[in-house]
Amino acid sequence: MPDSQTLGLVIAGMVAAIICFRLYWVLGRRTEQEPPPQPVPVPRPAASLPQPQPAQESSRSPSGLLDIQLADRSFDAPKFLVGARQAYAHIVNAFVQGNREELRPLLSPDVFAAFDAGIKARTEPSAPLVKLHDARITGSALHGRQAEITVAFNAEFTTGTVVDVWTFERNLNSSDPNWTLVATSGDLPENDLPG
Repeated sequence: MPDSQTLGLVIAGMVAAIICFRLYWVLGRRTEQEPPPQPVPVPRPAASLPQPQPAQESSRSPSGLLDIQLADRSFDAPKFLVGARQAYAHIVNAFVQGNREELRPLLSPDVFAAFDAGIKARTEPSAPLVKLHDARITGSALHGRQAEITVAFNAEFTTGTVVDVWTFERNLNSSDPNWTLVATSGDLPENDLPG
């Protein structure tokens, strides 16, 4: 019969294994197919997407994605990023074409107002999107049932490469699986700047 100290070590080892498995499951794993690091982008050209005021900063915890995953078992960060990439391309292309009807359901009222004002104020065509190089999550938070995820997009337009930082939001009680764009910025948060 094993002594109590050995039994305690076995139980502690099992708990550690379960925690490691959960972290691996929630955060994913490297596939060694990640894109190579991109060069530091040039500053945003003046005639690109409008910049409404960023959403008021809220307390963000390092466990934001885990909190969202625990609150919504169907949430999957890699799937979210695929959807965010598609949303970015769709929103940018709709803005370039001046298609307000395409934009309206994807944007919060404040962001839509800024995009609409940008379309109205245009004196020349907007630079079209050439390629979306990269998208990565730079922040996340859960406020009650309201999930918020910030993504940095490294995109190439005909006028140059830019970094757009967009914040998406979704009420986890909603049956609608779509996320809404609630804030945009051209700046990475300080702790995410290359350096």
